[in-house]
Amino acid sequence: MRLYLDSAKKRLLTYKELGEKTLRQLNDRQIHWQPTGQPNNIYIIVKHMSGNMLSRFTDFLTSDGEKPWRQRDAEFIDDAPEATMADLLDIWNKGWECLITAIDGLEEADLGKTVYIRTEPHTVIDALNRQLAHYPYHVGQIVYLGKIMRAEGWESLSIPVGQSQQFNDAKAAGK
Repeated sequence: MRLYLDSAKKRLLTYKELGEKTLRQLNDRQIHWQPTGQPNNIYIIVKHMSGNMLSRFTDFLTSDGEKPWRQRDAEFIDDAPEATMADLLDIWNKGWECLITAIDGLEEADLGKTVYIRTEPHTVIDALNRQLAHYPYHVGQIVYLGKIMRAEGWESLSIPVGQSQQFNDAKAAGK
């Protein structure tokens, strides 16, 4: 149903915006910062998300979501330490554009169709739900890393701590 597709797109775009609000608070150096223990940095996370989106949603209804040209393991290497925020945003936007274009091209009749991810069958709804869990997971990592790096300079992405009642009161008053 179109209601589901519109809802899925809206939720995904909400997470896209959270990621972008975080990225706007960072600089070129910070996108490559890794905490102790070698977890993924923001550049790696974005590269992985974009690679996943491009693979899953290129020819979404007609080919396996794990494309032969995808180099998933390479997505987890920061192979461009000179990459800037502009470079990162190009990677980010390519993936999101592919995803949103694919969703916009779907019809209600497509929702029950079978698509494959690594040869595993999924209904279109299940494949979308899979990504509705995957992408917010990674956006959460981006936000968390951004918040650590910005520390006291962090600008809240939602209701700032200590302002919930004020926010609720304003919403109830129609402001």
